[in-house]
Amino acid sequence: MPPTEYEAPHGDGMGKTDSQFSEKAEANIQNIEPASLLPERHQSYLLQRHGTLDLDPIPSMDPADPYNWATWKKVANLSLVAFHACMGTFTAAAIIPAYEEIVEDVGVSLQRVSYLTSLQIAILGGAPLFWKPLSHRFGRRPIFLLSLILSCVCNIGCAKSPDYASMAACRALVSFFISPAMAIGSAVVTETFFRRERARYMGIWTVMVTLGVPVGPLIFGFVAQRVGYRWIYWILAITNACEFVLYIFFGPETRYIGGNIESSKSSFKREYMSIGRIDPAPFTLSEFYHPMTLFANIPVLLAASAYAMVFVFASVLNSVEVPQLLQSKFELNAEQLGLQFLGLIIGSLLGEQLGGFMSDMWMNARARRIGRKPAPEYRLWLSYIGYLLTIAGMVVFLVCTEHAEAGKWTVKPIIGTGIAAFGNQVITTVLTTYAVDTYPHDAGSIGVFINLVRSTWGFIGPFWFPDMFEAVGIANSSGVITALIMGVSFFPTVFLQWQGGRFHGDNHQK
Repeated sequence: MPPTEYEAPHGDGMGKTDSQFSEKAEANIQNIEPASLLPERHQSYLLQRHGTLDLDPIPSMDPADPYNWATWKKVANLSLVAFHACMGTFTAAAIIPAYEEIVEDVGVSLQRVSYLTSLQIAILGGAPLFWKPLSHRFGRRPIFLLSLILSCVCNIGCAKSPDYASMAACRALVSFFISPAMAIGSAVVTETFFRRERARYMGIWTVMVTLGVPVGPLIFGFVAQRVGYRWIYWILAITNACEFVLYIFFGPETRYIGGNIESSKSSFKREYMSIGRIDPAPFTLSEFYHPMTLFANIPVLLAASAYAMVFVFASVLNSVEVPQLLQSKFELNAEQLGLQFLGLIIGSLLGEQLGGFMSDMWMNARARRIGRKPAPEYRLWLSYIGYLLTIAGMVVFLVCTEHAEAGKWTVKPIIGTGIAAFGNQVITTVLTTYAVDTYPHDAGSIGVFINLVRSTWGFIGPFWFPDMFEAVGIANSSGVITALIMGVSFFPTVFLQWQGGRFHGDNHQK
């Protein structure tokens, strides 16, 4: 791992002068030593601020340290970041109910119109490789603000596009600019919340990324039907602008560089008013491709691959193939098509309760029972529930879709998508949190890597789904999906639970 990529929650001293390195090294050591070894003044500060010394990691005595923020402030900031992350998939899927209207307006085939969505999915995977190093040097807040204002401008460009080529170009730019929060969100959670509550709040970010896919078509099915599809782009632009304003007031900087406690700047100025470079370490080429090196990191690679395989079926297939599978069979208009995504929304929200809140309870109960922090692999027990529910949901969706009577709508396929979405959300939160827990100092890169693997596989999926349906049939495709999930997701997770600790050692304690 390149030195400049160390991402301790309180910042790093790597790549700096010797004196800066010493200060940072001392600060980082402080983060991992037992609270009982801290100076009495530091202990008193923590007790007054948090009411306990049982904190992991241990915060500094600086009120600008995100770990020392009030809970409402942390949650408000995370809500903005999570909604920002949601806007990536939300924007990509927003035009799904309007495909036919776009075909008539710009005069291209339905297949080419679908590329307006798949193009964005592909860019959402790769663009964070560029944004992550910038956010490391200049902070998360400036990158998020820049992301929103440029996305707003490009969405206006989509609304005003006179032809397919200009619309595709503007869609590509929107995807590039809206992408940072989809990957940096994992770093924001790690920089803000203590380990014992990490899965609960990581789940807020992950569920919003998941919900962006079904919520977009649900809302914009009504928009396309009643006021025309170009209003989809206008509403997206307005949403970007509104969130930009909210970030100004409720989105403080979470990239904290330790050792600035005696700074002449107040904590408010450092959190909200600093727009320059906060980390003086020089840029290196390796920073831009470092997340790609995680392909050699066995726990992170297997977790990302297992999650991506579940995501491509339980989220992507159940979204982008709905017009082909359900709209024509049940003769649905844009509004009715949007309503078919309610199953995905309900299932995702329910699944997050198990993957997030109950996941933390699961790990904390284990810690109390054994008297120490459990290994990250203990969290993986919950993933098996997710795999089984995903498989069951996909079987119900595809079998019921094929056997349904043409022209007569039935809710059975939607129940299947809801069950699959429940399982997908459990997998999303459990595996993402597991990967971050194994290497918390590299949380930002892990988020970028997981997003890259998920988006790349999600982009490829729609190209071979129709061939699979044609070759083996819609119902029989559930057998192919079951085999892939078992082979790429279930059994590798069993291996991780058995041997994962050999690969990351004590990194999770740092």
